Amino acid sequence: MPDPQYQDPSELAGVPDAFQRLWNPHRAAYQTRGQDQVTGENNCPFCRAPQHSDEQSLIVHRGSTCFVLLNLYPYNPGHLLVCPYRHVPDLTDLEEAKATEFIQLTQTAMGVLRTVARPAGFNLGINQGKVGGAGIAAHLHQHIVPRWGGDTNFLPIVAQTKNLSATLGETRRLVAEAWPGSRAG
Repeated sequence: MPDPQYQDPSELAGVPDAFQRLWNPHRAAYQTRGQDQVTGENNCPFCRAPQHSDEQSLIVHRGSTCFVLLNLYPYNPGHLLVCPYRHVPDLTDLEEAKATEFIQLTQTAMGVLRTVARPAGFNLGINQGKVGGAGIAAHLHQHIVPRWGGDTNFLPIVAQTKNLSATLGETRRLVAEAWPGSRAG
């Protein structure tokens, strides 16, 4: 007797298309957990990070209005975030000087990553709002993800495992030391 949970696809709603789908329901928890945890500046990891040492918070550079740190859950080695110190949710909340530094730090980060990691390209992104995919929508941040040919494979999907070639501490040190004008070590 056939399992009642499974039906013949031809009996279900929808029109077949050419797309194959990789279902990743475990990603929903990652996308929504940040929303539930961050309720304001007092429990925002991006507000708390500058209060600790660079090594502890994975900060690679502190600017006057924004800072750069490694993503604690990187898509690829060297995945950086640019954050304003001010707790604002939207790019339009930044005054011109802060927006300028935000972009300048993004440009510098790309140059530093080109020097230390030699990526073939980058994904840059700001996910605005919970429905826009922001893991932490309450505090603006831009992703800088270095990319290499062949840097994706089946492991994240099948084994829920990401292969990273260096520790976060070592990556932070390399990027911080290569930052222009750095005295990091």
